[in-house]
Amino acid sequence: MTREITILSGKGGTGKTSVTASLAVLAKNAVITDCDVDAPDLHMLLNPAVLETQEFKASRVAVIDSDTCVQCRKCEEHCRFGAITQQGIDPILCEGCGVCVYVCPLAAIKLEKRVSGQAFISKTEYGLMSHALLNPGEENSGKLVSLVRKNAKKVAEKENCDLIINDGPPGIGCPVIASVGGVDLGIIVVEPTLSGIHDMIRALELLNHFKISAQVCINKYDLNEQNTLNIILFCEKNKVDVVGKIPFDSIFTEAMVAGKPVIEHAPDSKVSNAIKKIWRNITQSIE
Repeated sequence: MTREITILSGKGGTGKTSVTASLAVLAKNAVITDCDVDAPDLHMLLNPAVLETQEFKASRVAVIDSDTCVQCRKCEEHCRFGAITQQGIDPILCEGCGVCVYVCPLAAIKLEKRVSGQAFISKTEYGLMSHALLNPGEENSGKLVSLVRKNAKKVAEKENCDLIINDGPPGIGCPVIASVGGVDLGIIVVEPTLSGIHDMIRALELLNHFKISAQVCINKYDLNEQNTLNIILFCEKNKVDVVGKIPFDSIFTEAMVAGKPVIEHAPDSKVSNAIKKIWRNITQSIE
C-alpha cells in the first residue's frame, strides 16, 4: 500500500520546502509532489526534467460569435468587469460569470474553458515528481493541487513506489486542504516565534478537523529555546509528537544557493544529521 505524507507550515519561509527536498533524498523510492501551484519552488532544489505536460482547464471565458451578433451592446452594458468593448472580449478582464450569455437575445455568446495552468510529471535524481504551475491571476488552485496528487498516485502505482511526499502550500486555505485530504500523516514545520506557534496551532486544528495524524518539526530551534520549550509543552499537552529539532545554520542558505537539498550539499552537517533523525522517526510512525 502506498503511504502519503504532507509537509505543512502555517506560512511560507519556515524551511518546509528545504526539509521536503531532503526527505525526498532520504526516501529513495518515493514520488515527490510540489502542491504549491501558485508559487512552486521545490523544483529549484530537485532540478526536475519534464517528461509529460498536461493542460489544466478550470475557468471559463466568454466568446462572441461575430456572425450571429447584431451589436446590440447589451452584453457590454451588463458586464460589471468592463471586459466587453466594441463587441470584443478581453480574456484577462473576463471572469466567466456568464451574465453576457444570459442577456444576449440571439445566443451569440458562449462560455468556453480556457487553460488556467499546466501540470507536469518530471524525473529528478531522487525519484519522479508531480508538480504544476497556475497561470498568473487564475483561480481554482485547489483543483490543480488535487490533479497534482492524482497524477502522483498514478505514477506511484505504475512505478510501484510505496510513498508519496507532498510539499504542501503555505497557510491553511483551500490549496492546503486539497494537499492534506486523505493523507496518512501531516508534518508541520514550525519556527520558535510567537507567530510561528500561532501558525502551528492553526495547522494542527486543520489536521485535527480532517482527522489526520500530525507531527511537528521545529526548525531553527536554538534561536529561541524558550519558545521551543513552549512548542514542546504544547505538543505534549495535546498529544502531538515532536518528530525532531533542526538547529539554525547558514548551511541551509548555502544549499539553496547551490540548488541542492541540504542533505546532499552538506551530508555530515548538524542540520543533515537532525533531518536524518527526523526521517527515521517519520518512517517508524507510518510503518
